[in-house]
Amino acid sequence: MSFPNSPTDIADLPVLRPGDPGYDAELAGFQTGFVQRPALVVAARSPAEVVAAVRYAADRNLPVGVQATGHGLPGASEGGVLITTGRMDAVHIDPNARTVRLQAGVRWGEVVAAAEPYGLAPLNGSAPSVGAVSYTLGGGLGILAREFGYAADHVRALDVVTGDGDVRHVTRESDPDLYWALLGGGPVVALGVVTELETGLVPVRTLYGGSLVFDGREVDPAAVLRAYEEWTRTVPDGLTSSFAAVPYPDLPALPPHLRGRYVLSVRVAHTGADGDELVAPLRKTGPVLADSLREMPYAESRTIHSDPDFPHAYYGDSAVLSELDLDRAAELLARTGPDAGAMCVVQVNHLGGALARPAPNSVPYREGRFLVRLLAMGDREEVRRILDPAFALLAPVTLGRAVNFAFGAGDRSEGLYDAETRKRLAGMKSRYDPANLFRNGYRVSA
Repeated sequence: MSFPNSPTDIADLPVLRPGDPGYDAELAGFQTGFVQRPALVVAARSPAEVVAAVRYAADRNLPVGVQATGHGLPGASEGGVLITTGRMDAVHIDPNARTVRLQAGVRWGEVVAAAEPYGLAPLNGSAPSVGAVSYTLGGGLGILAREFGYAADHVRALDVVTGDGDVRHVTRESDPDLYWALLGGGPVVALGVVTELETGLVPVRTLYGGSLVFDGREVDPAAVLRAYEEWTRTVPDGLTSSFAAVPYPDLPALPPHLRGRYVLSVRVAHTGADGDELVAPLRKTGPVLADSLREMPYAESRTIHSDPDFPHAYYGDSAVLSELDLDRAAELLARTGPDAGAMCVVQVNHLGGALARPAPNSVPYREGRFLVRLLAMGDREEVRRILDPAFALLAPVTLGRAVNFAFGAGDRSEGLYDAETRKRLAGMKSRYDPANLFRNGYRVSA
C-alpha cells in the first residue's frame, strides 16, 4: 500500500516543538506521572501523515514513539519524534460481517456506542477512555474475556507503517509471522505504527454484571479473597470476574459510601441467564456494603468497574500466576492495605476459559489461572518500595508479566514473554526494524 500524495517534507506536517503553543496540551495523556519531551510532535490526522513522520525520522535516525491516549506509558522519554494519533478516530461497523474497522486514535467507548444499535459489542476493557488499538496490540483482557478470549484473538487485519516507511496490510493469511508478532508484541517489540485494524464483534446486547462491595475494616480481606478464589472454581467459562481491594482516602469529592473506607469488591460480567444463581454464594461472604449486580445493556458495562475517568499519576505492574497461593496473597493484601504508606490498588483477575485457548498471536502465558495487578499512587521510588516486595511474595507461582499492565516499568521487558516467544519476537524486530527506529519504550532481545 502506498500514498502517492503523502507529504514529503516536515513542513507539510502538523508539527509541534518545545515552546510552541499547544505542545504541552498535545502531550497530555491519561498518565500524568511521566514527562514526555520529544523534540518533535507530529499530530497525525491520517495514515499518510504517519508515513511521512516515520520516513522523516528514519532519514535522520531519530527514535520514534507513538501515543494514543497515554494510559500505558512505560516511562518518561526525551527527544526524538512522537506521533500522536488521537485525531485518527474513524469507526466503521459492518453489522453483517460483525466486524469493526477502527483507526489508531479510537477509544473503546466510541466503539461500544457505534456497535450498540446493531446488538453487537467489541471485546473492550473496563475503561471506555482507553485506546482500542494499543489495548488490542497488548492482548486485551476484556469484560467478557473468559467467554470470548483476548481481543487480539479476534483481529482480522491490521495496517501498519514499518520502519522502512512502507504501509503493510497484514492478515493471518497474507503475513502470518508479522500478524503473530503485532498481536501481543505490538506495543513492546514496536515493529511499526498500526494506523488501523479490523476486528470481530460479538452478538451481545445485554449482560448480567456489576459488583458486590464489602468493607475491608469489617470483614477480613484475606477471607473475602479466599471465598472468591474458591468460588472461581465453581463458575462456568462464560463468567468473567475480578477481585479488588482499594483503601480510599477520606476526601469530600468521593461518594459517601467510599470515603475513608477500605473497599473490597468482586466484579462480575456474564451473558447467561443464571447470573443471580451463580453469585449467590458470594453474597454470603459477609455484610454487603453495596450490590450493583443486575441485568444491563452492554452500553452500561463501564459501570461494572467504574474506573477513574480523570488523568492522574500511577505506577504498577502485574503478575500472571499459575495458581493463587492464598497465604502469600493474604500477606500481599496486608502489605498493600490502608497502612501501606501509599494508596495501593490490588486487582485479581480470574483467567482461564477462552483465554486458555491457543491463538495465532504472541499473547503469552495462556495457561495462567489468575492475573494480579498492583497500582500505587505517589512518588515512584516510594511506591516501588511497597510494590516490589509484594510481587516478590508471588514469585514462586508467577509465570510472567502482562504488558498492558506494566505502568512505569521503564524499558524493563523481563518476564513479559516466555523465552521462546521472546526469541521469536526479537527475530521479527531484526527483520522489520533493523535500525531500531521504534525504540522509545521497551527493549526485547533474544
